[in-house]
Amino acid sequence: MTWLMYLALGAFAGTLAGLFGVGGGLIIVPVLIISFKLQGIGGDLVTHMAVGTSLATIMFTSLSSIHTHHGRKAIDWKLAAMLSVGIIVGAWLGGYTADKLSGPLLQRLIGLFAWLMAAQMLFSLAPQGGAQLPGKPVQAAVGGVIGWASGIFGIGGGSLTVPFLTWCSVPIQRAVAVSAVCGFPIALVGALSYVVHGMEHDSLPSEAWGYVYLPALLGVSVASMPFARFGAILAHKLSALALKRAFAVFLIIVGAKFLLFPG
Repeated sequence: MTWLMYLALGAFAGTLAGLFGVGGGLIIVPVLIISFKLQGIGGDLVTHMAVGTSLATIMFTSLSSIHTHHGRKAIDWKLAAMLSVGIIVGAWLGGYTADKLSGPLLQRLIGLFAWLMAAQMLFSLAPQGGAQLPGKPVQAAVGGVIGWASGIFGIGGGSLTVPFLTWCSVPIQRAVAVSAVCGFPIALVGALSYVVHGMEHDSLPSEAWGYVYLPALLGVSVASMPFARFGAILAHKLSALALKRAFAVFLIIVGAKFLLFPG
């Protein structure tokens, strides 16, 4: 039954991620927190486990996305590499930072981020192009900030990378492709950081590798990839505006739960 539950969670998260065009982390983290609590897994560290496991699942989904964008020759590998220099450092520090936060505080930060993303969707807040790409040192520094924040929130970074690149006058298709590439080092290094820092805690379940809960990782990853494609197909048949508003409402509810009733 546990395996079936994680497969169902993966199918649900993958479908919604494909429908709403966002990384699965915004969906997987809150769903895992709720499911872990219902099973009595994780105790005070349930939020850290949900974030670490979410990052680990994104490793697999990002590879599929990279393959698609590479096939369309849409990836600027030099730009992605420079951002990834900072991302590697930032994602590791994100895991370290989260380890130092209490579960309720980490949930409040995730709730605040969910509300910010909901506001962006509801009011179509997006930076206008006009700026130019900064030099390589600044690109790496920005990558560090993106990696750090993504490591804390358990996301692939697309909601941060794409707006930055758009603001720097990078065409949207190229920005999305670069963001897809950057999602892999965020997920890989962030997940490893959660593994290492989670090893310090003896209260984690035996099926956990640090803060990464292996049954959830396997179940969610197996189901989320094919259902993300299903969600993307379904999205073309539904109203984009209605979908965006529906997901914003979902994020508002999630944010309210974590901000007002953490723990």
